[in-house]
Parts: sequence; structure tokens; C-alpha cells
Amino acid sequence: MLLDTGDTAWMLVSLIMVLLMTVPGIAFFYGGLSKRKNVLNTMFLSLIAFAIASIIWVAYGYQIAFAPSSINGLIGLPVNFFLEGIGVDSLTGNIPTLVYIGFQLTFAGLTAAIVSGSIVGRMKTGSWILFTILWISLVYLPVCHWIWGGGWLMDMGAIDFAGGVAVEINSGFSALALALVLGKRKDTSLLPHNLGYSILGAGFLWFGWMGFNGGSALGANGLAGSAILISNTAAAVAMITWVILDIIKLGKPTVLGAITGVVAGLVAITPAAGFVPLSGSFVIGLGAAIISYYAIYNLKSRFGYDDALDVFGVHGLSGVWGLIATGLFASPAINGVAGFFFGNPSQLTVQVISVVATAAYSFTVSFVIAKVLEKTVGLRVDDKEEIGGLDSYLHEESAYRL
Repeated sequence: MLLDTGDTAWMLVSLIMVLLMTVPGIAFFYGGLSKRKNVLNTMFLSLIAFAIASIIWVAYGYQIAFAPSSINGLIGLPVNFFLEGIGVDSLTGNIPTLVYIGFQLTFAGLTAAIVSGSIVGRMKTGSWILFTILWISLVYLPVCHWIWGGGWLMDMGAIDFAGGVAVEINSGFSALALALVLGKRKDTSLLPHNLGYSILGAGFLWFGWMGFNGGSALGANGLAGSAILISNTAAAVAMITWVILDIIKLGKPTVLGAITGVVAGLVAITPAAGFVPLSGSFVIGLGAAIISYYAIYNLKSRFGYDDALDVFGVHGLSGVWGLIATGLFASPAINGVAGFFFGNPSQLTVQVISVVATAAYSFTVSFVIAKVLEKTVGLRVDDKEEIGGLDSYLHEESAYRL
């Protein structure tokens, strides 16, 4: 194929939009939700995760995730370490390979940053760095290969347009495992210290997600336009649904609930954005809000896990719903794949297998990594540092003037 400058331009824009989802999107979103004494540390967790992912991705990450051959579809056999042999004229489809690599890099960095939301205020910085290196290498890269790089899920016919498997379920169940090993905070209350930051972060996420999903069409075309319109619709429906649920439960709408609903809707539509019609996006957005709302207000207290910023409740469970819903509502008129309601019930079976396999693998390997680090270097800061705040004790900095 020949280089298409229009498609290339759109992919470069999408790359930058997804980068903005982490820096500054996740950083502001999580930072605002944290306690005042931990805001800088919370933001730092996202920043350092993205930097680590950036280095791993070009050194050996892309080469493993998108390897031309693999071991039984489980892990890629890498070539072109440090991108040697991939030139500026190399193409993937009709866009430069280096642009495609950069686009996928932002997904890896974003996913690692999402995980950090479960452990804010109580994890050692060095341990988080080690966990991120091991997690990207042992969890993200294999799962990415399974679904996008020619692995066993892809061969089985699983469909995931922009990251229900590799990003959402992967991060959500990994975050749960890490939070369980790390244990509860000394002070489990978490009143957002600056909702303005979180609103700004949610805005960057909403904006960037259009590149996240729209860019996954890999071209400036009608599929990209459909993915953007469908993604925005699901986000809006989920936000309004969450507001209604808040009014029913609390007697008033909350801004925190509104932006959480937006994120839940975007999470759920991510695997479906390039496969379902507009009608499906309404149902997916509605379901995402209800499922994540129940997880945050019921499951979390019932089972007692301390997922500080509800990564599991929002990314994990809305990701599960989104991947299953893709198997329900995929329309051949959109991208050539039919789901359950369009005469192909086997697609739903494949999607469920994808959910179970990814959740089990991500949780188990993340749990093992966390346990190994706990027994060797330790995971948790001491009580004095946790109570006093990580900004001052770990960084000797303050987000605000006293």
C-alpha cells in the first residue's frame, strides 16, 4: 500500500489526543480526587508510569505485543529491538509504522497510569516503579498481543475496537489485585480535595477519548466518524444516568457523580465503538452507569476492598459490560461483524471467553507481582508517612503554599 497523508495526519492527531488523556487527563482527574496531602504523589504515579511505558514500548514492548510470530498465540517473539530496522518510510497499512507504534505507545502508558488510582496515598514510589516495569512486561504486553497482535483471542474471533481487553479489563482487575495485596488505607475516607482539577481531568479524558476510539479506525474515514459519535453518545447517556441515580439515592445531583458517569460510559463503549450502531451506544452507556454505580456503592463496601479511586468499579466492570455488549450489539453494517442480536450468538460466547481469560490472567499475575514485591522490597509506606502525607515525606514538596 501507499502512504495516505490524510490518514497519517488523523493518526498523528489521535496520538496526541490519547497522550493528553494521561498527561494531563488522568493526572488531574486522580489528583483532584485525592487528599490535599497526596495530590503531587498521585499525579506523579501517572507521570512516571507513562514515562516507563514509553521507554519499554520502543525498547521491546511493541516488538512483543505486535510480533510477526508467537508461541501458541500467547506471547510474541520479538524482533527489531529499539526499533532497529523500522525506518521513516516503513508502513503499517497506509500509515507510517512509527506513527502506529506511537499511537499504541499511548495506550500502554495510559493503561499503566489508570492502575495507579487504586493505590493512592499508601504505596512506596520505588515499589510502584518496579511494579509498573514488571506489570507492563508480564501483563500488558501479553494481553495486548492476545487481542491485537495476532494472539489467540484475535485468532478466535474476539472483537475489541479500542481497548476493552487490553486497557479496561486489564487495568481494572490488575488494580483490584494490587489494592488487595497493599491493604486498606489508615483513613479510608476520600473526600476530593479539588473537584475542579477532576473536572479538568475529565474534560481532557472526554476530549482525548475521541482520538482513543476514533483513531482506532486507523484512518480518516466514516468508521472513525461513527466511532466518535457513538463514543460521545454513550458518555452523555452514562453521565445523565448517573446524575439520575444520584438524585434517587442522595436527593441531589453531584459533580463527582457526573464526571464518573462520563468515564464509565467511555470505558464501556471503547471495545464497541467501531462495531455497534447508535442505538447500541444508548444501551451501553445506560448499562455502564448502573453497573459502576452499583459497584462503587454496594460491592466495594460488601467485600471491603480498598480500591481508592474505583478503578475496578469503573474500568474493570464497565469494561466487562462493554466487551460483552459488543458481542450483543455488533452490527455487520458498521464493521462487518454481527453480534447476538444480529444473528450471530457465537460472537457473544467468544466475547465472554475474552472477558474471563483477561480478568483471570490480569488479576492473577498482578497479584503475584505485588506479592513478590511485598516480600522483597516492600510495598507500603510506614504509618507516619501515610498519615502525614506522601507529598511532604516522599517528595519534600507541597502542591500549595501554606
